[in-house]
Parts: sequence; structure tokens; C-alpha cells
Amino acid sequence: MVSAISAVSARRIRVGAQLWPGGTPDYAAWRQAVLDAEAMGADVIFGYDHFHAPTGEAEATNFEGWTALAAWGELTTRAEIGLLVTGMGYRNPDLLADMARTVDHISGGRLILGVGAGDYEKDYTAYGYDYGRAGDRFRALVDGLARIEHRLARLIPPPLRDIPILIDSSADRKTLPLIAGFADIWHSAEPIDEFRRRDDLLKSYAEAAQRDDSSIERAVLWRGPSEADLYRKEGATLFTAQLRPGEKGYDLTTLGELIAWRDGV
Repeated sequence: MVSAISAVSARRIRVGAQLWPGGTPDYAAWRQAVLDAEAMGADVIFGYDHFHAPTGEAEATNFEGWTALAAWGELTTRAEIGLLVTGMGYRNPDLLADMARTVDHISGGRLILGVGAGDYEKDYTAYGYDYGRAGDRFRALVDGLARIEHRLARLIPPPLRDIPILIDSSADRKTLPLIAGFADIWHSAEPIDEFRRRDDLLKSYAEAAQRDDSSIERAVLWRGPSEADLYRKEGATLFTAQLRPGEKGYDLTTLGELIAWRDGV
């Protein structure tokens, strides 16, 4: 099995920018932030898949993620794009595979398909979805991943590349076997000690699945250079800054700091 240090040396450090639409002054501000993030040097630009700003606060301006991704595919030229992450329960998985394939073509092969079980109850209930139990949502994720894999292999024309699958396991350890079986990117938001523990578990699951552990990229949230150095030593190579808008739009200072750290590594 490839060590974490070997995996780091085999991958370059990448910068992600997650641009929250919740609370943006208008669509134009969100659109401009996408353009600015790419111009600054972000490697990946993420939105999110929430129908409401997931802050528990009063209703705020918000925009739907997948329709925006189609526009981003035309708007951008270099950065990969995706949602962090798509709620599996909101769409038929076969349709989601077709949507992903279409955005993949629109963007010239730059889509990352981030998926998760979904855990923001307000999105479900306000839009008429059955929130159900956590176990039900997890089973829907398992079934959905298999259906997406099946559908992507049968679409005409096929995707321009093998669309990378990103799965987040921040909420539940039981997602790690799914990551070992399906994911190209594991996204984590845990503190460093918990990240280490889950990383060890993921390695064992990958071995059981007869999969090369180093084929799964480790992605984490940006918490500043000191923390990032620790995650990098453990094998993380994709660092994402969460950027929320203010009344006048987006302050991309944090993204600039992340890019400076990347370029100095």
C-alpha cells in the first residue's frame, strides 16, 4: 500500500473555493466571485446543494446549485467545478448521472460529482421530500451511487472523462466503505486527530476492496497554513476555503491566503 507521504508527492496541492450563494446580494455577485476565483488561481470552484442558506437563520437570498453549474461550465475555462455536495435524495440517481454527464460536456470535462446523504431537514420538508431516518438516507446514497455508476456507463455520448466522484464522510464513519468502493475524492471536515483515525480506517477499507489507497484524493477544509501543514503531512492535497458573501459581495482574501500557501509549498 502506498504511504501518505508517497501519495502527497504523487499529487500536487490544489486549491478549492466553495462560494456559498446563501446571502449573496444577487446572482451577478455570485457569478463575479466565480470569475474572480478562477482568475486568482483556484483549481476547483464549488457551490452547494441547499435550497436555503444552511445557517438556521432567517430566509436569505439563495440560488439552486445544478442549474448554476451548467452556467459555470460556460463561464469558466480552467477550474474544475462541482457542488459540495449534492444531496442524493433530491433527484432520481439516473437523472443525476445524466445531468452530470451534460455538465461534463458543457465544461469540457471539468465536473467533479460530489454526493452525500443529505442532512439539512429544512431542505427536505420545505420542498416536499421525505426526510425520513438517517439510515434511510444512507441506504439511498448507497443505492444511488450504484445507479449513477450504471447509468454513466450507458449514456450516449459518454462523459468526456471518468467523472471524479467526491464523497463527504464528515457526518458518519459508515460512509468510509462507500468512499473506498466508489470515490475518487474523500472530503473531510474533521479535526486533525479524527482525520488521522478515519484515514487509517479508509486505508483498511480500500485494501479490503482491493483498491489502491493512493487513488483516493484527500480533501479538507482550509483552516489556515499551520493546520494545512498538518493535513498535508497526512496526505491531504485538496484544500477548500468556504467563502460566504457579505452585503457587498464576496471577500476573497482567505482564498488569496490559501493560494499563497499552495504556491509556497
